[in-house]
Amino acid sequence: MKKILIISAFLLIANISGAQVLISLLLGDKLNSPNIEFGLEGGLNFTNINGFENNRGVRNFNLGFYFDIRMKNNLYLYTGVQGLSGLGMGKLSAADLEFLDADIYEVEGTYNQRIKSFMVPILANYKFANHIYLEAGPQVGLLYKSWVDFTSDQDNKDWNIKEYNYDLVNWFNGGIAFGAGYKLMKGEGWTIGVRYYQGLTNVFKDKSGSLHHSLHFKVNIPIGVAKTDETES
Repeated sequence: MKKILIISAFLLIANISGAQVLISLLLGDKLNSPNIEFGLEGGLNFTNINGFENNRGVRNFNLGFYFDIRMKNNLYLYTGVQGLSGLGMGKLSAADLEFLDADIYEVEGTYNQRIKSFMVPILANYKFANHIYLEAGPQVGLLYKSWVDFTSDQDNKDWNIKEYNYDLVNWFNGGIAFGAGYKLMKGEGWTIGVRYYQGLTNVFKDKSGSLHHSLHFKVNIPIGVAKTDETES
């Protein structure tokens, strides 16, 4: 029952995430207060999964929304949902494909494992007076779609075949994340940052040590930010 409730909650987020940019732009002013910053988080993610013979990760763009909630003085709680997010691994070997029960085609090409997910960071964020911040904490997520992607351009043809294998994947992923960044325009503008994530749960059901790790370069765009009341510092 608990698993069903959690999956239902993430599926609700899935429906919302398709319109999250529009919602953010329309309601940003309503969601921000002097102690809460709301906005969009987007960036480029480089990710791989341990325990396989592949020799290259994959990269993808992430998009989501965030809340930066002031707890006390310079300590904040950073959370949100990376609604358009992914993990995976690239250039799969023959042994990797055998484990993934994937077809091997006669034409030469590249095989990548791709997994779609919703990731939720729950991070303690400390902001320094020079507008640099450090953050660390747990991150959890739901893996909801998985496939082996075969691409080729041999014989004057473009090949792009997806072979779905979600039955091999654990639905839950959890681990720890830490990062750093800088808030532009003297602490009143966009934020640029980098975050590293190390999964602590297996991505694949029958593969011990199949831990996801990623490096995420991100930009935070606040929507309708209210000025912080300096008397509360």
